[in-house]
Amino acid sequence: MSGAEEIAALDFASVTPEEFARIVKGLSAKEIGRIARDEELRTRVLKEVFGRMERQFKPDVAGSLEALIRWKVTGQDEVPEAVYETKISGGTCTVSEGRSEAEPRVTLIMGDADFLKLVSGNSSPVTMFMMRKVKIAGDVALASGLTRYFDIPKA
Repeated sequence: MSGAEEIAALDFASVTPEEFARIVKGLSAKEIGRIARDEELRTRVLKEVFGRMERQFKPDVAGSLEALIRWKVTGQDEVPEAVYETKISGGTCTVSEGRSEAEPRVTLIMGDADFLKLVSGNSSPVTMFMMRKVKIAGDVALASGLTRYFDIPKA
């Protein structure tokens, strides 16, 4: 079974963040490309990842942080860009799909493969930025430390 088929067959509700990180770590660029081009599968994966952000948020670390983070995951071929927003306020984290009228404190723009590597703990955000794998508009300091506000698994 290929990595893309393995992801497609997943019952996301029963997969731990660590298992997901391990699966992503084992995917080749070609397999991630297959996921990114399959709009239905890509949507499932993105919804699951963003859905878990609220559960993996560390309010004790965030403290009094107030921030709106906009995520733009660029599509491949005919697959459109996906936009999500993470709002951190009052010790809570809420995620919504789509672009709001609010002005984000930071916007992160990256391809599907880099997004999956970042959120699964398989890549460093600072390294990704230095290698131009992620574009950042706005508060670069917030973006560079963003991963500390979430319990990101290691594969």
